[in-house]
Amino acid sequence: MLKDGLEKAVVSGLDNASQLQAPAVAKYVERLRRSHPGEGPDRITVRLEKMYLTTVTGSGTAVGATAAVPGVGTFAALAAMSAETAFFLEASALFTLAIAAVHGVAPEDAERRRALVLAVVLGESGMQIVEKNVGRSAKNWGDLLADRIPGIRSMNDSLLKRFIVQFVAKRSALMVGKVIPAGIGAAIGGFGNRALGKRVIENAHKAFGPAPARWPDPLVIDAEPLPPLDESR
Repeated sequence: MLKDGLEKAVVSGLDNASQLQAPAVAKYVERLRRSHPGEGPDRITVRLEKMYLTTVTGSGTAVGATAAVPGVGTFAALAAMSAETAFFLEASALFTLAIAAVHGVAPEDAERRRALVLAVVLGESGMQIVEKNVGRSAKNWGDLLADRIPGIRSMNDSLLKRFIVQFVAKRSALMVGKVIPAGIGAAIGGFGNRALGKRVIENAHKAFGPAPARWPDPLVIDAEPLPPLDESR
């Protein structure tokens, strides 16, 4: 039951992630740039990483705390955790696509966005699948997914199968900690999500390399003001 619930959460999170359009992601990055107009790609990247890590850590802690509340049944706790798993994936997708945008990479169709997110979250094994299907390797391989890829649906199936095996195993271990009473689950949930989030950040570094020295042309900002971001979350 736990495995089935997590697999559904994974698919749901990825489906929602694939709906993130390039203009929406670009605007997300633009809003952060507007809040810090003097900062270059390197500093904005650090801010994106911090915001992402804070978000996923907070969601893990909250779900762990909920599971520890007296009267909350195991099934209800597991349902909340499955929803949190989908949220973790959506947050990871937004982070991945935002980092891609900083590098001027903006996949236009849902399949390429899905492939990019899966490959970055998987890390080395994801990179191997992408390079095998694309037929070439690259030092900063995130840009490989911006090009046309024959058989991308088949590649995504391979990525998804690998991802579910690895991700479900990690999340299942965290879930055991989250249903422990007396608040211990909250600590385990937050720490576990933070560890997974750090791994995603490390994978993004490997995928895209260092931040560019200057902003790529597709991300030139006009003069229309946008409300400031709430970076305290």
